[in-house]
Amino acid sequence: MAQQGFSDGILPLFPAEDSDEALATPVSGRLPSYIASHRARLRTRFREGGAAALPDYELLELVLFRAVPRQDVKPLAHLLLETFGDFNRVITASPARLSLVKGVGEAIITELKIVEAAAHRMMRARVLHRPVLSSWDALLDYCHTTMAHRETEQFRILFLDRKNVLIADEEQAKGTVDHVPVYPREVVKRALELNASALILVHNHPSGDPTPSEADLSMTHQVQDAAQVLGLVLHDHLIIGKSREISLRSAGYL
Repeated sequence: MAQQGFSDGILPLFPAEDSDEALATPVSGRLPSYIASHRARLRTRFREGGAAALPDYELLELVLFRAVPRQDVKPLAHLLLETFGDFNRVITASPARLSLVKGVGEAIITELKIVEAAAHRMMRARVLHRPVLSSWDALLDYCHTTMAHRETEQFRILFLDRKNVLIADEEQAKGTVDHVPVYPREVVKRALELNASALILVHNHPSGDPTPSEADLSMTHQVQDAAQVLGLVLHDHLIIGKSREISLRSAGYL
């Protein structure tokens, strides 16, 4: 007997859930030929031309293939892009917001978060245990990858040794859409625990505008004062926006 609601063998636009068990399948149990050939063409184009050969929605389709093995995911890829704006914002969207999109369940959210985690780890590998001041562009790329599209403020500390090699990168605090609590004593205490000699502070502005607030400047100077007492150097405080960043040192605030 055919499954209720699928007697004609046509797949719905989105399943109720995206687990393997919940996915609608044709009566034959095989992937429809038009979906199989489309997926094969996309994979071939990706292998031959890389990511540059695919627009955002097709690259997103490739990510969704694993989570949705028996369904045309092109409509869902377009819906995700319409909802969040671009590929980066889809990948970095919070699970809570992703779950509000029709057709997105745990399997899809997991695949998207795996891609995000892989990107973060690859970018982090480019800067960890390397002299930061000579790989500044890579550091900025890493900060943008990990923080630019976050919906709440995050405060990170980059700890450097005497040769300005990055020895640790830690998230100290998470906040709201416009505030994150920072405790200068905790910052310098952690630096001493790691035997660090210098610091770089980094936080994001979810609004997209990296212009420092008075609170940002006050907190930076408090950390700088606490660091100087213990012989630590505060190299910079980076504020990450959606498409650009501000260095407080370059802007003359340090």
